Amino acid sequence: QVQLVESGGGSVQAGGSLRLSCTASGYTSSQYYMGWFRQGSGSMRLSIATINLSNNRTHYAESAKDRFTLSPDNAKNTLYLQINSLGSEDSDMYYCAASKTANPYALPPLSPFGYEYWGQGTQVTVSS
Repeated sequence: QVQLVESGGGSVQAGGSLRLSCTASGYTSSQYYMGWFRQGSGSMRLSIATINLSNNRTHYAESAKDRFTLSPDNAKNTLYLQINSLGSEDSDMYYCAASKTANPYALPPLSPFGYEYWGQGTQVTVSS
């Protein structure tokens, strides 16, 4: 059973940066997609960026290309999400997700429906 644990969220001033971490356990293969998503209370879960761990091929939502950066550390089974120039619109619960893939070369899906395993989330609150 794959388990994902997010950390790194918190309260930050507008203009600041955060690095979120997602540590995975329970899988032995690199043939997984992983990704970061966000969701506000009563809102749909939105895609930020995803990665195919087989070849580190990434897929960013258009809205995330400027300020969000994925960084995998395969040795630590950890996926980082760097967020820069935070604004109040970034306040949300951030979730990490993973799913096994049979295609080591595929572009990882952005849709949250493409992911089977989810962490509990880490809250990001940005104050102005």
